Amino acid sequence: MSLAQDIAILRQIPMLSDFQDDQLRLLAFSAESMDYHDGQRLFEENERADGGLVITSGTVVLLKKKEDSFEEVDRVGAGTLIGQTALLTESRRPCRADAVGTVSIIRIRRALFKRMIQEYPELARRLFEQHSLKYRATIAALRPIGDKMAELEQLNAERRLRDDAKGE
Repeated sequence: MSLAQDIAILRQIPMLSDFQDDQLRLLAFSAESMDYHDGQRLFEENERADGGLVITSGTVVLLKKKEDSFEEVDRVGAGTLIGQTALLTESRRPCRADAVGTVSIIRIRRALFKRMIQEYPELARRLFEQHSLKYRATIAALRPIGDKMAELEQLNAERRLRDDAKGE
């Protein structure tokens, strides 16, 4: 795949959409291009994650270990970033990833990504803002669940008081 094609695919990734052309060019040029064949493992569940993988062509199946088999949790294709969190912090792979047919990826190591955001502080600020918005949305989505749990705890406390009063 050409550098221009790699840049076009990187531009589609929401986390990288604010990068300027020269920044994407530097990222694409510095990252590793890798190819996988059908059934070949990209990474194993719980493996140390040293960065992210952008699928440039093909399909990857994500599998989670269940007792003595694996369950498919997702299938992702071109333009997908696997391991977004691993670009920013030390983490482990939450599942296994296998190639379905021929797959090409761009591997972006955390060290490269960190160097990019150190050289371009405005990128770090925008990434922080993006993640902050996601965390706020998650908190807002979880708030009703927290409210329901508080209601249940209140009902349980009242029931325990009634049960204690009956027992006396």
